[in-house]
Amino acid sequence: MNINSNAYTYTFATVMVVIVAVLLSGASLGLKSRQSANITQEKKQSILASIGIEKNRAESDLIFTQYVKQSLTLSGGQVVSEDASAAFDIDMAKAVKSDNMERSVPLYVTEKDGETFYVVPLRGKGLWGPVWGYLALESDGNTVVGATFGHKSETPGLGAEITTPIFTDQFPGQKISEAGVFQSISVVKAGTSAGNYMVDGISGGTITSNGVNDMLADCLAPYAVSVSYTHLRAHETSL
Repeated sequence: MNINSNAYTYTFATVMVVIVAVLLSGASLGLKSRQSANITQEKKQSILASIGIEKNRAESDLIFTQYVKQSLTLSGGQVVSEDASAAFDIDMAKAVKSDNMERSVPLYVTEKDGETFYVVPLRGKGLWGPVWGYLALESDGNTVVGATFGHKSETPGLGAEITTPIFTDQFPGQKISEAGVFQSISVVKAGTSAGNYMVDGISGGTITSNGVNDMLADCLAPYAVSVSYTHLRAHETSL
């Protein structure tokens, strides 16, 4: 074949594309189990971080069950399953597409230093992509003990600051309900927060802050109804 012909060029290009595609596909399949393991470990790390257990991913994987005593599935404010694996495997990205009082959501019942905490998963939208997090509540099901947040592609130095202590350190002590009525935690303009139901947003990261605000209101609601607390306290006595 004439290597200077168009036919040779097209054939060579086609063969190279096929080879590269096969190699990439093989690499993807080969790394899939490792990627899944990393995602699982990172999830466990974030859950533990919300109650103040700061460990790397590998360490979090090893000690997870020391602190997480139950992984429950809630729907409509009631416990519908105690299958730990089923609760852990719930995809929050899919779950939040349903009405917040109809979706099935996980709840992690944890214990640290003899105290019980409930860890709530969060999922929402930021400026450039999804944002997520975990918020831990004291045994009253109302007072925040800690929070962690993550994002896919928020702007460094602006919206991405939701992962830093300047933002997360505002959450301990906040409340999500008042006299049994759900209030959520509002993310307001930087420097204007006051009281138990609001925190300062990120200066220059308004859209990300608004996304976290909406995420909190949407994802905390299923846990804030009084029937949830009744069921959860019943489970707490069995730990």
